[in-house]
Amino acid sequence: MPAGPLLSVDALCVQFDLPGAKATLKAVDGVSFEIGRGEIFGLIGESGSGKSSVARAIMRLAPIAAGAITLAGTRLDQLQGRELRRHRRRVQMVFQDSSDSLDPRMTVRQAIAEPLRMQDAPPADAGGLVASLIQRVGLDESHLDRKPHTLSGGQKQRVNIARALALSPELLVCDEAVSALDVSVQAGIINLLLSLQQELGISVLFISHDLGVVAHLADRVGVMYLGRLAEVASAEALTSRPRHPYTEALLAAEPEPRPSTHRAARPPLIAGEVPSAANPPSGCRFRTRCRYVRERCAAEQPPLRPVDGGGLVACHFAEELVLEGRRA
Repeated sequence: MPAGPLLSVDALCVQFDLPGAKATLKAVDGVSFEIGRGEIFGLIGESGSGKSSVARAIMRLAPIAAGAITLAGTRLDQLQGRELRRHRRRVQMVFQDSSDSLDPRMTVRQAIAEPLRMQDAPPADAGGLVASLIQRVGLDESHLDRKPHTLSGGQKQRVNIARALALSPELLVCDEAVSALDVSVQAGIINLLLSLQQELGISVLFISHDLGVVAHLADRVGVMYLGRLAEVASAEALTSRPRHPYTEALLAAEPEPRPSTHRAARPPLIAGEVPSAANPPSGCRFRTRCRYVRERCAAEQPPLRPVDGGGLVACHFAEELVLEGRRA
């Protein structure tokens, strides 16, 4: 296996001009992280944190204002035309809305075969691969001649995963891929992704607003807030010993796994709304909602820096704060 990370995102900036206003919205502002080969990397945050813009930038579906995206030595952000099309097969995406991702006029067979057709795969080869893929995602061949409207939400998302795997990608990007599904169906998709990662050795970028789901699935997790990374750590370290106040607040907001009348409920650790990305706070962007805020937080932007335990955190006072992790 080649040395080094599969994917490197370095100082990525994604911005959009606001219609009717002389202002620019920085959806992603200087984000850097790596994904190892065979690693599941989770990216979490509230709505508006920029996590989906990161995914779309990796797929070259969002404008990249600055920074670099490198896949196994190839600068994806610099590719154009035929070269971009050729390398796109190496990174495939599973979107949130399983229904909108499937053409209602196509059968499941046609939908899974579509990427192969676009890459000029021989029809004979495509037929056998499609049958293999539908079984790999936990469906049988009887589903191949059905239309999307006859499938459940979970079945549609399994079809989307099969289609994404058709080109044997090195990286699978899942953007809120289970958030629209019932909890029981979510578990099946998460277990499927885990088994596919183990079987195929594929790397996965899994994006969600649900820390519990991400922590169960991912090897490492990045926490985004208002366009920037607040913390990056192993899933175990992040949930047992968070180093950023925002991570602590997300953990406190999780439902109790075993509610008990003998244990007081956690008070909410975060208040107010996320500020506008078009006019973010100075210094630390979380300071307007942080219960540990000090004067320095408004004056200086905290860099994302290493802390003991192997993680990264963007907090001036990470070494001083004693934050509470997930309850047992």
